[in-house]
Order: sequence, then structure tokens, then C-alpha cells
Amino acid sequence: MLNYFSSDFKLGILGGGQLGKMMLYETRKLDIQTHVIDPNPEVPCRIACNYFEQGDLMDYETVLNFGRKVDVLTFEIESVNVEALKKLEEEGIKTYPSAATLEKIQNKGVQKNFYVENQIPTAGFKIFSSKKELLQAIDEEQASFPFVWKSTTGGYDGKGVAVIKSPSDLEKIEDAECIAEEMIPFKNELAVIVARNPSGEVKTYPVVEMEFHPTANQVEYVICPARIDSAVAKKARNLATKVSEAFEHVGLLAVEMFQTREDEIMVNEVAPRPHNSGHYSIEASYTNQFEQHIRAILDLPLGNTNSKLGGIMVNLVGDENHEGEVVYENIEKIMAMEGVTPHIYGKKITRPFRKMGHVTIVNEQISQARKTAEEVKNSIKVISK
Repeated sequence: MLNYFSSDFKLGILGGGQLGKMMLYETRKLDIQTHVIDPNPEVPCRIACNYFEQGDLMDYETVLNFGRKVDVLTFEIESVNVEALKKLEEEGIKTYPSAATLEKIQNKGVQKNFYVENQIPTAGFKIFSSKKELLQAIDEEQASFPFVWKSTTGGYDGKGVAVIKSPSDLEKIEDAECIAEEMIPFKNELAVIVARNPSGEVKTYPVVEMEFHPTANQVEYVICPARIDSAVAKKARNLATKVSEAFEHVGLLAVEMFQTREDEIMVNEVAPRPHNSGHYSIEASYTNQFEQHIRAILDLPLGNTNSKLGGIMVNLVGDENHEGEVVYENIEKIMAMEGVTPHIYGKKITRPFRKMGHVTIVNEQISQARKTAEEVKNSIKVISK
């Protein structure tokens, strides 16, 4: 096995946002040398990596040249140049998750077709090359209201997704390749994080439940363990494992799902990286998701995924009426609460609904943690000066 620790070994990370920053908590803990590249010179990762480079993650030559400087390459964002990753793999640079895995996930249309080909339950859908083609299909009654519109590329944090109930809702969607997806009447939105290393060791985290903000279409609370029947939880973890096997990913795969009214489990979408639904694990789990990702991509033994106690994560997003230099109002008030830990990502400028941090609430009783989470949500405000 390679000596990763206190050595010349170099781990490369494509993307320098908060997920990368939290990965770097773990590389610092293990003294693993890191190189990070991001187009923005002010990203959260900058303060904690050994070497930072500014560059376009979608530019072939930029990614290729960066990758050649490291021994293992990973990413914290899907918008990276896949052709460059393929070339690096040919040259012997280990890229995890692989270019082949990422290519199937980057485009939501390709991702949805992949589920159908692999008998993975998912909502019915149709793919359209443009807004015009979608409008034509509606005129010809080949698509009908209501449905969920998703841009096949570039969507994140609720962007690139819209519920379309009537013709007037179509005005707000962009002109791009898209999916019209059947609306699933569901009881819960769930997620399972699966870890897999190159040796084939696989572990799943407990099922989490996600509560969404009604207008921003962003996760507001992540609750672990999910408040669901144990048979449903087992079904969700088994399906997540099946999805992981189909993608043959290495690293982490966050599998977002719907629990239908009949307690069936359907896959919504996946992310091949640490994920918002796993942030609770920093305080609540024996092995947090970021350490697990590092263990997985370096082919180290995977850690214990069990929770030490109940955990709830609250996203800290910019107030919808504020833009500018950030101020965290009442942060000292929440820090006085039992079992509350804030994480501030290091973004200096706030914008409406921009993810600026998160707060974890831990308690042996998940019902008590949920009450405290509500208190946290109502107390702290992310505003501008």
C-alpha cells in the first residue's frame, strides 16, 4: 500500500467549495498533501490545502495539466471535464469516482435512462432537446400537467428544477435540454450514502429524511435516523446498494429517493461525492462522510457508518432580502444551545438562498433534536452588513 501520510503523495481535488473544505478537515487530520483547483480565487478550500490553483474545471487542458501533478484525483462538484479525466486515467492517474461513473451522472437524461436499463425504479419521464420541443409535446398532448421540469445539466441547490402545474409556469423555465418527469405522490424524501473502495468493500449509512423549503426547493432539515419503519429503511439501503453496484463507483454515492404512499422506494437522482444529506455525520457518526470518502478513494478500510446519537442538519442559507458582505446574526444564541455546532463555509458574500453554512444538532432523542433544530432555524439569520 502507498504511504499516504506525511509523505510526497499528492491528492488532487477538482473544485474548492465547502465540500472540498470539509474534505480537507480530514486530509489535515491524516496529514495527506492536497492540491485544489477552482475558477474562483476566494473559495473556502483555499485556506486549508497545500497547493491552490485557479482554473476552469470544464477546460480540457487545465484539468489535464492539473491532474498530471497528483497521484489520485477526486472532485467535489460534477461540472468537470470528463474527457480530461479519461485521458488522465489512460495515463495511469487514478480518478475516483471514475470518468465512466461521472459521465453517466453528469447529464440527468443519461442518468434516468441508466436507471431504466438497470431495472432501478424511478419516476416516469420524457427527455426534450429544447423548450420548444417540450412546448410542442404539450400542444400535441404528448406531455401533460402537472410535471417536474429538470434541466439535464447545470442544476444544483434547487436551480434547474421546477414544478410545472399550468402553462404560465412554463414562462420561468430556461431554454435547454430538459426532462419532464412524472410527479410522484410521496410520503417522504429520503437519502442513503453508499461508500465503496476499489477493493470492493461497500458500506451504507443510515437512511436520512429530508425536509425541503417550500419556495427555495432546497433541503431545510436532514434528519438521521429517518422517522420511517425499519422495513422501509432496509428496502432503501438495499436499493442504494443496488444503485452503487450498477454505477461501479468508488468513493461516496449519495442516493436521493422517494418513499411512495404504498411504501415503495424510487430513485430520484444521485451525486457521486460527499453530499448535503451527510453533513450531520460530522458530529453524529463514528466515521463522517468526508473521512469515509478519503478512505474509499485511497482504498483504505471503510469506517463504521453507524450513528453515535440522533443528528439533524439545518442549512444556513442567505436571507432572501439580503445580498452583500455576510453577517451571522444571533450565532452566539444558537451556540449556547445544547448539542448545537455551527459550520461556516467561508463565503464572504451572501445572496438569497446561497448555502453559507450548516448547523448540526445532536441528541439521543431525535424528537428533541428536531425541536432544537426549529429553534436554531428561527434564531440565526444570514444577512448582509
